Amino acid sequence: MPDPRISAIRQALAKHIHGKPDAIDSILTCLLAGGHILVEDVPGVGKTTLAYVLSHSVQCDFNRIQFTSDILPSDIIGVSIYQRETAKFEFFHGPLFTNIVLADEINRASPKSQSALLEAMERGLVTCDGASYPIDQPFMVVATQNPVDFESTFPLPNAQLDRFLMRISVGYPDAQSERQMLREGVMHYDEMRISPVASKEDILDLQLKVREVFVEDSIYDYVHAIVNRSRTHPRVEVGVSPRGALAFKTALQAAALVDGREFVSPSDVGRLATPCLAHRIRLNEFHGIDFERHSAATIIEEILSTTLAPHLKD
Repeated sequence: MPDPRISAIRQALAKHIHGKPDAIDSILTCLLAGGHILVEDVPGVGKTTLAYVLSHSVQCDFNRIQFTSDILPSDIIGVSIYQRETAKFEFFHGPLFTNIVLADEINRASPKSQSALLEAMERGLVTCDGASYPIDQPFMVVATQNPVDFESTFPLPNAQLDRFLMRISVGYPDAQSERQMLREGVMHYDEMRISPVASKEDILDLQLKVREVFVEDSIYDYVHAIVNRSRTHPRVEVGVSPRGALAFKTALQAAALVDGREFVSPSDVGRLATPCLAHRIRLNEFHGIDFERHSAATIIEEILSTTLAPHLKD
């Protein structure tokens, strides 16, 4: 059985995110793994709502940063301003200093501004003018981008993509869930009444429990085989990095905990491989962002189908 706190968060999310259990489990897995998530989908399917409801369900601070072509790094991380009274520079924190930050339409910002997130996503701190400022934990970036609108956008470089634990789509709700949404008539997340069901301390405690989830040696071998084959595939120029492999392992542990298990199973590897690994590989032929995204997912699925999984009892 899942931890009661995990079940409570799941139910709180499902109350407002209708018909999307996979998206709920994915973002919850990322949070417990201490990772970040990139949500690619068309406007209006609940990407922003997903981040907002999660933050309020776990009593975390939430900020939304609207990425635009003219946004500056200082608009994201903050800026040092000289104070005449003290004759010193004082650092004023930007909106990145929160628990859950929504980087909305991240690909509309220039690479210079996108890179302002790199250190924070990797180390949980920001360096400005030689001084480092830690970000309060837990810390999670939920970034969104529209996969069909590429005008005035800047594709995320590999270094940025590699910081995301998962890349997922939300998708349209099923017919029953959409009818329920129509009956409720709530159009914006500001209208939602969300009661917290867990605290920051609960999330930090669950993140520690993730590390205790058992990974059998054959699972390590299975993961390594998949990662290694991503580097030697004839259509791949850059395969999954060691950082990506480590992040994948942590995601598997978190997914097992979300599922109520104390061990990682081969089925965890199968369902998480594409969202955790596809965005980390670069093809040796480029035919557009949309083509590359689908082709990368196809390659990971091909590797899975041709790699022998260990025979463990789930």
